[in-house]
Parts: sequence; C-alpha cells; structure tokens
Amino acid sequence: MSVSAAAYAAAITEVCDRAVATQTDAVNAAADLIAGSLKRGGILQAFGTGHSEALCMELAGRAGGLVPSNRIALRDLVLRGGEDAELLSSDKLERDPQVARRLFALSEAAPEDVFVIASQSGINGSIVEFASAVKEAGHDLIAFTSTQHSGQTPSRHPSGRKLAELADVVIDNCAPYGDALLDLPEGGSVCAASSISAALLANMVVAEVVRRQLDVGETPPVYLSANVPGGDTHNNTLESRYAGRIRRGA
Repeated sequence: MSVSAAAYAAAITEVCDRAVATQTDAVNAAADLIAGSLKRGGILQAFGTGHSEALCMELAGRAGGLVPSNRIALRDLVLRGGEDAELLSSDKLERDPQVARRLFALSEAAPEDVFVIASQSGINGSIVEFASAVKEAGHDLIAFTSTQHSGQTPSRHPSGRKLAELADVVIDNCAPYGDALLDLPEGGSVCAASSISAALLANMVVAEVVRRQLDVGETPPVYLSANVPGGDTHNNTLESRYAGRIRRGA
C-alpha cells in the first residue's frame, strides 16, 4: 500500500470496520460491567501509559462522557504520591512493575469501582502488575488491547503474564502488530491505528452504558462541554456527587 492520506484513510477505515464487526459482544460485556458498577455507586477507573492514555482520556473527564470516571496516570506518583519528578524522566517507567502497586493504592478505589486498562501490547510490567492488583482487590477489569500485537510479543512482566490474561473482558482494538498501518519502502511502517480504533470502541461502550441507564429510567450522568452556556454549572453539579472520588486536571 502506498503512503498517502488516502491510503491511511482506507486502512484505518478497514481497521475500524473490523473492530465494529467483531467486538460488539465484548463492547456489550464491558458496558454490563460498567453500568453495574455505576448502579452500585462505583466509578470507572481508567489507566494507560504512553499513547494508550489517550483511551483513558476518552473515558474519563470529557464532554459527552461519563462523569463518574477517573483517569490514572504514571505522573500520579509525583502529583499525588510525593515521588521526585525525576522519576518521570525514565522512558522505561511503564516497564517497571514496582510502580504499579503504589499507583493502585493512590487510586483509592472503592470496592464497587470497575477498571479499564488500555495497552496496545499488554506486556509491560506496570500494566500487568496494575492489572494483577486490580484483580487481587476483587474489581472487574476490562482490557483494551491488540490481540495480534500481544499474541506475537513476549511479556515483560516477571510472571510471564499479559494484560488480556487477567481481564474479565478483552476488547480488541484490531490494530496490527507494531500498530502502524502503512509500510515504508525501506522497511518499517507509519501512521498508527490503535488510538483511533480504541477511541471508537470506547465511545461505543459509553453509548451502551448510557443506553442501559436510559432503559431503566435513569438520567445518565454525562458531561456537557464546558464551552457551551450552562456547561460549567451542569458539570459541577454532577461532579459534586462524586467529591473526593474523581480527579480532574493533569
């Protein structure tokens, strides 16, 4: 396939079409877990590192998204955990399983909370260890990952396990091994897929959660854009219901 805007548009459309065609059951299973958690008074806790954090930003704290949601990031170790900022200078931090337990503790998760973890490969130490902590604490866990990439790559966690092996529901983002879609003449590839297909799937999950709430006569706790009249008032009112449990900002 040639390298061009049109070629990428065709390739990413194919990935997204495949995700829609193959992941409906997983999307519905994830929506069941999230809707159940919210019904019990829980919140959605989302964690990802690197570009997978973009998936968490789709699920937590955005216009059109669910208010009872919280985004967990490696920088929480500094911003909330008192670690030296130098810790974040390591480009291998996401591979370190030792940070995961501290990060999980900082989430201050309630027993009713449900977790989403996003990782293209699902193999890095912090991701797998965080998933292990989630399951040991008894939470439901939804994974967004590439089953092709994960299946072709050895785990970097001491246990040899991968994210998908720990999750209750696995949503395949349908991105290829290596993520990028367009092959270059001299080797390698360009233009990634996972951020786009995962965002599509994440919003499909949100739509199904909201549908379940509407079906039982509930008013979905959904953000308005802060950049429309009344948005701040609407959002502040809803956020006050979860004071101390959801964090917004960096």
